[in-house]
Amino acid sequence: MKMEIQRLSLDECARLRSIRLTALQDAPQAFETTFQTAVAFPPESWQRQLQNLPTFIAVVDGVDSGMVRGASNPDDPSLAYLISLWVAPKARGLGIGQALIEAVIAWAGSEKYARLVLDVAEENEPAIALYTRKGFKPTGQTRTLPPPKDHIKEHEMVLELSVG
Repeated sequence: MKMEIQRLSLDECARLRSIRLTALQDAPQAFETTFQTAVAFPPESWQRQLQNLPTFIAVVDGVDSGMVRGASNPDDPSLAYLISLWVAPKARGLGIGQALIEAVIAWAGSEKYARLVLDVAEENEPAIALYTRKGFKPTGQTRTLPPPKDHIKEHEMVLELSVG
């Protein structure tokens, strides 16, 4: 297996759209956005996402097999978010999720963020275990997703980053 983590460039909107829609179909309960909403996004929306959200793709043997994004917090310059983590079913268990998380941690560190925060569905035990192995700790904060996914409860986790 040959795995590479690539950061998408601003001209890779079609690639982002393809992998994001695949993720939303595979794991609809893991994301706030629905497939039905995302499939209708105009090209400008995908372009804006690439401008605002550093996006990393795991390429396994030449195939896009996972993704993750980072996001800043306009209200707290010390805080960034890890969002949209997804690994294709055929590629799970190969260390791809860990490599994608490490890409966002490296991005957050290079941007001098002090904390990296994420939300994870309480039923997603494999993801919770992965985040815990990478050093994320529960904050005790919970929320439910907006309708139509308001039956899904998420827990917030945080990773303290060494800034300096």
